[in-house]
Amino acid sequence: MTTTEDSLTLDDQASADAATAAGAAAPAGASAPAGAQTSEPTITDEQIAAGRRAHDLDREHVFHSWQAQGPFAPMTVLAAQGSYVWDGEGRKLLDLSSQLVNTNIGHQHPAVVAAIQEQAARLCTIAPQHVNDARSEAARLIAEITPGDLNHVFFTNGGADANEHAIRMARLHTGRHKVLSAYRSYHGGTQLAVNVTGDPRRFPNDYSSEGVVHFMPAYRYRSYFGSTSEAEETQRALQHLEDMILLEGPSNIAALILETVPGTAGIYGPPAGYLEGVRELTARHGIVYIADEVMAGFGRTGRWLAVDHWDITPDLITFAKGVNSGYVPLGGVAISEEIFETFRERVYPGGLTYSGHPLACAAAVATITAMRDERMVENADRLGAEIIGPTLRELAERHPSVGDVRGMGCFWAVELVKNRETREPLAAYGGSSPEMNQVIGALKAGGVLPFANFNRIHVVPPLNVPDEDLRRGLEVLDRALDVADDFVG
Repeated sequence: MTTTEDSLTLDDQASADAATAAGAAAPAGASAPAGAQTSEPTITDEQIAAGRRAHDLDREHVFHSWQAQGPFAPMTVLAAQGSYVWDGEGRKLLDLSSQLVNTNIGHQHPAVVAAIQEQAARLCTIAPQHVNDARSEAARLIAEITPGDLNHVFFTNGGADANEHAIRMARLHTGRHKVLSAYRSYHGGTQLAVNVTGDPRRFPNDYSSEGVVHFMPAYRYRSYFGSTSEAEETQRALQHLEDMILLEGPSNIAALILETVPGTAGIYGPPAGYLEGVRELTARHGIVYIADEVMAGFGRTGRWLAVDHWDITPDLITFAKGVNSGYVPLGGVAISEEIFETFRERVYPGGLTYSGHPLACAAAVATITAMRDERMVENADRLGAEIIGPTLRELAERHPSVGDVRGMGCFWAVELVKNRETREPLAAYGGSSPEMNQVIGALKAGGVLPFANFNRIHVVPPLNVPDEDLRRGLEVLDRALDVADDFVG
């Protein structure tokens, strides 16, 4: 995956000046959402010096994920607030990445920071076999959000182990072993989760012994089925999935895991009728349907959970990221009554030292409460419908490098191509390219911290980003697409 950390560094003063100018204070009349801090941090020379020392120590001692360690040039972050971060030189950057699409409420939300501080003063940690009120309340709030009878919550440290435990539950519940997962998906970096993953990060860790079988996803823009319409894509993708189930043996398949809206794999939402068909197939064959909502959940798509767009009730739902905006690591599995009953008298063979950690759960309670009080989910829906979607579609009309735009809420992808007719990507699947690096560099030079993956720029701001800031970020994207247009042949 190429994220902002993988992007080009600003290596000349002109770029630095551009980033500083684009990151200037918001214009008069710019609105700040309720609960957001309005005074910006002041970056001092001492902080910059400390940041440089931190960078030197990082390069000497820190081993980074998903990187070749030698050529990696990480960006130092000195401060963050609301929709902005300040880099190691004190430059202000609009965070259109929400980091790894997890700071759904933005940085340093005062209500969540206060809740963590209060919890730390009262009870920092306690073993998971004991009751703590933060975990109990977080579970109650999550159960209010989940559909149907998914009223029980097993807490983990993040999304990968949530998916690992969901699959373990499914295997024990069904007595079966195989797991179906789509190509062009991401489910985490731990051993089973990375094998379930359907993107190239799986390749160096791919072991058939994990019992994972991949199927082709419904992906309208780059259809694997030669579809010429949405209806055809749905019908053909479901037929393919049914064939896979029958050929692998329904009685061997414990679970099907599917990102409701795939995130790092491209933010390609399912065509109409597809998820309903998946639910019917899994129910018919006694296969546990696991909806991975790690990235798409907690308001990102303009609904509390992405499954809410299609009125789907899976057997298990995995979550992380937006549940507390990543302020303290937290993930979990929401469990249906039927699967819960499997373990009412039978010991569940799994657990974590930090399951339901008080600091993480207090952050979740405060995050969900702030999202409700400030109507962030509704705001995300509005931002997608009124600003992001219309602007990106207008950019697509003007920029020949844009092959496709798609998304909902604050969850959008811009797919860049060298040729619209052939759909040749600006960077090959599984990698980056000098052309994409120039586009990413233009975004950063314009004062925007982007999320990029392969040949795509993802527009994934915090759900409470002020309208004026979002529009300014999209203007920077417009200028960066001029760079991409130069590579269209």
